[in-house]
Amino acid sequence: MPSPSIDDSDLKILEILKKNARTPYTLIAKELKVSEAAVRKRIEKLVRQGIIKRFTIEYELENEIRAVVMVQSTPQIPTSEISKKIAKIPGVEVVYETTGDYDILVIVRGTNITSINRTIDEIRSIQGVVGTNSTIILRTWF
Repeated sequence: MPSPSIDDSDLKILEILKKNARTPYTLIAKELKVSEAAVRKRIEKLVRQGIIKRFTIEYELENEIRAVVMVQSTPQIPTSEISKKIAKIPGVEVVYETTGDYDILVIVRGTNITSINRTIDEIRSIQGVVGTNSTIILRTWF
């Protein structure tokens, strides 16, 4: 299947929605100098093509802890199988498959160090995980 084609207007829509997924279509239309209906159709197309995966929020709670967990896996078990299992663990926010020394990068969220450790222990218990390296996120910039 060929990859969906997107143009400069689609890229501009994606950039606007990335900054604020709740941006009204009327404001996007004004920025692009097109009709609201045109923006609506473009966004529907981006969703249908799988370019827009989901609409979500970024949030940060007081006293909440986030961590990056880098995971090494064994070649005997497909990385995608391990990633799917990790994604189901409570406290896991997002899972990325990566290149380099670590095969998987996981963002973990918890209310305290104990909950972060519990999540990391669950990740380590998955068959095929051979090692992890974790680091706490101190501050987020947008």
